[in-house]
This record gives sequence, structure tokens and C-alpha cells, in this order.
Amino acid sequence: MKTKLSILTLMAATSLLILSGCGEKGPAGRDGLDGNANVISSPWYTPNSWNGQTGDWYFDVSNSAISQDIVESGVILAYVSLPDDVYPAAVRPLPAYALGCNWDYLIPDYGEIEFLSDALTKPGTSGYSFRFILIPASQSLKSTAAGSYTAEELKKMSYLEVCRKFGIPE
Repeated sequence: MKTKLSILTLMAATSLLILSGCGEKGPAGRDGLDGNANVISSPWYTPNSWNGQTGDWYFDVSNSAISQDIVESGVILAYVSLPDDVYPAAVRPLPAYALGCNWDYLIPDYGEIEFLSDALTKPGTSGYSFRFILIPASQSLKSTAAGSYTAEELKKMSYLEVCRKFGIPE
């Protein structure tokens, strides 16, 4: 009889704990991006000045996120926004031809990106904006909320498509 009473008491206490929960419900947490936490978007960079000479202008940006792993296995996407550009999206993926010259980027070393122009005259600085997005191989080639994409597919997407797929603020 004592055993039955102990079991009933234990069952009642367990039921009471389950029904009452552990306390008040807290506020909802921030939604995650299903595995896109490692995608890195840079701020927009405006050159203070351009280095080089006619037909070979550049400016450098240092960023430690441009790692050996990203350069050798991931995907680097770069974009430009230019003053008086007639391109409807206002942001062009690099490489691009605009304002009578070519715009591009290269990675001269880990931790560094160089934005380039082959303009005949030195490009301006006001309104010239550049940005990059780094996508580790583990993110670009696996299935995520953004889908599963090859490097070639990612490079063909517009700036807005990439931002939407990876939850990057425009």
C-alpha cells in the first residue's frame, strides 16, 4: 500500500511539473539563416584616392576575412555602384563595363582585395562604392535556406539575388 501511495504521489508531482512548465515564456528569439552565418558581407568602401596611372587605377582594402580558405575554396563576389551609371539595378557585379571603362577586382594576397579600373583619367571618389561578399565553400555548395549553388551560379546572380538568398542587408 505504501508503494502504491509513493507511486501515485510521484506521478502527481511529475504531472504537475509537466503542466506548469518551467516559468514564463520569454520573447521570441531572432530567426537564424539556416547555416548562412559564415557568409560575410563587407561594408561599402569608397576610395579616398586611386593609385596607379592612366589605364591602370586601383585602390586596396584590407580585411582579414579574406582568408586562404575563402580564396582557394570559397566564392568571392564583388560589386560596384558608380555615379551617373545608367545600369537599372544601380549595383553591378564585377567585372563590369561602365562609364566608358572596365571595373574589376583581384586578390593580391590573403587579407586584401584590390578594386581596379582601366579608365583613361583618374576615377573620382565621390559616389564610387565597392563591396564584396565572401561565401565559404561549405556554404555555397551545400543545401541551405538559400539553396545549393555552384560558384559559377553564384557569380551569375545579381547583387539583389545574392543579398536575398543569404539574408544580407542591401
